[in-house]
Amino acid sequence: MASVPVSFSHEGFLELFRHRPELAAKLLHDALGVELPTYSEARVVSGDLTEAQPVELRADLVILLRDDKAVLVIVLEVQLGRDDDKLFSWPHYLSAVRSRYRCEACLFVVTPLETIAAWARRPIRLGPNNTFEPYVLGPNAVPVVDDPAEATKLPELAVLSATAHGNDPQDGAKIALAAITAASGLPDDLAALYYDLIRVSLNDAARRALEDLMSQGHYQYQSDFAKKYVAEGKAEGKAEGKAEGKAEALLDILVARGLTISDAQRARVLACTDLTVLAGWLKRAVTAVSTDDIFAD
Repeated sequence: MASVPVSFSHEGFLELFRHRPELAAKLLHDALGVELPTYSEARVVSGDLTEAQPVELRADLVILLRDDKAVLVIVLEVQLGRDDDKLFSWPHYLSAVRSRYRCEACLFVVTPLETIAAWARRPIRLGPNNTFEPYVLGPNAVPVVDDPAEATKLPELAVLSATAHGNDPQDGAKIALAAITAASGLPDDLAALYYDLIRVSLNDAARRALEDLMSQGHYQYQSDFAKKYVAEGKAEGKAEGKAEGKAEALLDILVARGLTISDAQRARVLACTDLTVLAGWLKRAVTAVSTDDIFAD
């Protein structure tokens, strides 16, 4: 996977599970083969594991599975790099939640890097004949979701799939497109976060392949967010906000919306170097009934 900004990626990955806590249980069972107790509810609970005595402990996310009573606590950690201090804090996390909720507990580490997954999987030696092993989900273990209909059923899993497999030279664009389709049906703020998480996970070749697929009419924009935000993202990714990037994004929107553009209008778009004018056309393209509405002075 491509390297991604640490602060954004960490929060982005956490948001997938915070918004859909049952995803952690599903991945533990389906991807890692963990036998889980019967449960009827998954909820996010406080990650502050500090006890009355002194040491402050804060897990990334704590998910409680319940079936009339607490049946399992999942301590979820997003790990973007090697941190040997976690070899001491992770066992403490489990001890704290197990004591608090009076049920079994497990540690679930999610990482977008296979090298970190290999490091996190190593048994932690607690003492003589006593070891602790976390469950670790690296990119290779993330299920492939490339069907938009399936992606829409669980958008967070589709986004996670795109971050893990979106750079695949053969199927990456299809996987990323399925995730974007699923995310476009969510509230705009959540869709924006998920779209950013997908984009920063893709390398340049994968972004170009995705944009090519979208420009061929394989993706129908589902909301004002998708029409405007995706187009602006493409402009930034292709040409870092330059005029030619915005012009190409505008033409893509017109194709996706089925609006007919004349040769003269196309030439006008491609010849324009005024970023303010192009931005105005992009904004109009989101809701315009015809191309005449877009280019009216």
